[in-house]
Amino acid sequence: MVIIMKIVLKVGGSRADWWKDHMAGLLPEYEVFLAEEVVDKDAIDFAVVWLPEPGWLKSFPNLRCIFSIGSGIDHILRDKELPQHLPIVRLTGTDLSTRMREYVVLHVLRLHRRLPEVEESQKTEEWNQIIEPPANYRTVGVMGLGNLGADCAQILSKIGFNVLGWAKSKKVIDGVESFVGSAGFDTFLSKSDIVVCMLPLTPETTDIMNASFFKKMKNGASIINVARGPHLNEKDLLVAIKNKKIRSATLDVFHNEPLEKGHPFWKHPDVLVTPHIASLIDPVAGGKAIADNIKNFVLGNTIDELIPPGKNY
Repeated sequence: MVIIMKIVLKVGGSRADWWKDHMAGLLPEYEVFLAEEVVDKDAIDFAVVWLPEPGWLKSFPNLRCIFSIGSGIDHILRDKELPQHLPIVRLTGTDLSTRMREYVVLHVLRLHRRLPEVEESQKTEEWNQIIEPPANYRTVGVMGLGNLGADCAQILSKIGFNVLGWAKSKKVIDGVESFVGSAGFDTFLSKSDIVVCMLPLTPETTDIMNASFFKKMKNGASIINVARGPHLNEKDLLVAIKNKKIRSATLDVFHNEPLEKGHPFWKHPDVLVTPHIASLIDPVAGGKAIADNIKNFVLGNTIDELIPPGKNY
């Protein structure tokens, strides 16, 4: 008797059917269901998820493993009812890192060359030739030096920026000056013209970009947040921009997503809002990586991205 294993897929928005069809094509020997299609929850073996509602995962009593549609797993760990015996597999790969690298480099260069001001000049038909020194006169600080953060820091260094990195433990990265923990935090902030947040979301990093944080930064510095919305105290940022302490912010992540209509960020002249697209993964690239991980899990092969039960990062 052939046992057909079953996968439940939890991904929001219009991409759900695309993910389902692609995963079914990659794993023809499995049955793939969207969350709302599941009839027999006892039969589900694997969950492939992004932002599952708290308590949802525990409703599958025979679940064997959770697969994240993203490199971070905080969107899973936030569930206080999460079954503690389940391993979680994060999504990594060259496609994910390439997308993040593209986004970070694009927006660092946008700020470095003051393109927002150039765009404003076009609206008034003003020939405004803004002259900026080359990249080696600009310091970019990258907070969080995991795989994605380290990759972005190295690329920025190769472009010519003076790059600083900050993490809770010592990291050695070519072309990057490393700062560690609380002892190095203030110096890291005070030297950076542009700070890029790429930290994991933990109790220690929640609300890390707050009034005290902005006070320690250079006058007229800018921030880019591609990590998680709760890293940023939104009210403190608006005050810092109003007081000219912070020049601008590029934000790809928010406390509530989608960002609600009427939020002050939408029409703020010094805030660029992008809808969580920095490393938005599609089913073509992401689906293959997840399908391969599912196959390896079933075969008992080593999965580098697997986080054992009870571990966070």
